Amino acid sequence: MKGRRGFTLLEMIVATTILGIAVVGLLAGLSGTTRNAARLREYDRAVQLARVRMNDLLADTNVPHDTVLEGLFPPQVTGGNEMGWRARVTTAEVSPVVVFNDFALDRLDLEIWWTAGAQRRSVRLEGYRKRQMKPEEAGH
Repeated sequence: MKGRRGFTLLEMIVATTILGIAVVGLLAGLSGTTRNAARLREYDRAVQLARVRMNDLLADTNVPHDTVLEGLFPPQVTGGNEMGWRARVTTAEVSPVVVFNDFALDRLDLEIWWTAGAQRRSVRLEGYRKRQMKPEEAGH
């Protein structure tokens, strides 16, 4: 029986230990990748909702100035996460000589927020639009 070849018990234990360490490392890496993918999915959803809300607010000329507007997104749009928005429209610039039918430049600041676990995250956008001034703004 001296000519038999094979693995000893010690070699099998060492090989199994090395394989176990490698599998644990791979699973830890996979877990981190999954967490990052979920975080990126939440961020991407927030950016898409921010673009839609920004376009809606820029198109609505009846949005009050110098007033904080805020709201929540419906859960079916957010994937079940709590998400909301906060916006403010201010006048960024007007002509030095203000006359009726002249144009002003409005600035819109928008923040989209969401909760991720115990943390509150947010994305901020800023946009501008040209607006025709009203008679009361021109002093008439």
